[in-house]
Amino acid sequence: MYSFRNDYSEGAHPCVLQALSRTNTAQTCGYGQDPFCLDAAARIRALCHAPKADVHFLVGGTQTNLVTIDALLRPCEAVIAAHTGHVNVHETGAIEATGHKVCAVPSPDGKVTCEMVESVVRAHSSEHMVIPRLVYISDTTEIGTVYTQAELAALRRCCDANDLLLYLDGARLGSALTIPGADVTLPDLAALTDAFTIGGTKNGALFGEALILTTPCPRFRWHMKQRGAVLAKGRLLGVQFQALLKEGLYFDLARHANEMAQQLRQGLESLGCTMAWDSPSNQQFVILPDPVIQALQDGGYEFETDHPAGPDRTCIRLVTSWATPTQAVDTFLQDLAALLPTP
Repeated sequence: MYSFRNDYSEGAHPCVLQALSRTNTAQTCGYGQDPFCLDAAARIRALCHAPKADVHFLVGGTQTNLVTIDALLRPCEAVIAAHTGHVNVHETGAIEATGHKVCAVPSPDGKVTCEMVESVVRAHSSEHMVIPRLVYISDTTEIGTVYTQAELAALRRCCDANDLLLYLDGARLGSALTIPGADVTLPDLAALTDAFTIGGTKNGALFGEALILTTPCPRFRWHMKQRGAVLAKGRLLGVQFQALLKEGLYFDLARHANEMAQQLRQGLESLGCTMAWDSPSNQQFVILPDPVIQALQDGGYEFETDHPAGPDRTCIRLVTSWATPTQAVDTFLQDLAALLPTP
């Protein structure tokens, strides 16, 4: 019937495809040094109020995370992350494969706090252990929660006090920046982090992530090349970000995904369903009886199962995207209502 499995099931927003088609026969140099990438990078620096930031375009999130973290750290240095963090759970040990340990700490809401960071720092106190050097956070987090400006500012102070770098994975940054009441902006991120990403793959691009380095990383492009992250036809990334950043399209697409998710959440709550987390973003986690889940899947709905949530009950993840139609949400809620046991 419809897939709520992720926010990259669709190809790309029509404006992105039109831009790729319109520039298809233009001849440019390769490896991201073309006018499209240079213009997109300049636009990002302007939006971030960070004229000296280093901007790079990479194909995917895991690639961006491993290249960036490996480039920023020395061999004996490690990453601090929430236990739900993408680098800890969903990247097949990519960070560890570069030689850097991920020090994962339990988090009730997917966020990293100063107390969590300091507990890891205290626990690594001798030359026989790795040196915590970088704090990895995601916004939105992997369970849909969102950082406030105050939380990010506190983390920045904590990192400064402990000689740590702060890296924000913005695979779903569009969603985080456009939730109602959001108080974090791109200039805030440029001021508070050493590096962060603006995700395109999960917000209307065919593929691509923009990495913004506010702390200098010498020879970063050499690190990219060694890790296979320099795309010969790099212009394809620049063209897409040009289109997404034109007239606020990037934020409009994320805002739509959030609105569809909140419509979904309100419908689930009205049916008496239990939400696993208070997510204002485009990821919603709901606990349903296993027979209901099976019936939804048999009816053609697709979604991720997240974790068992009691006897014969499981938490599932429902994700909306820039392309999710209101009708798909309404129909899902109607079909779910017909399957739920009568109170």
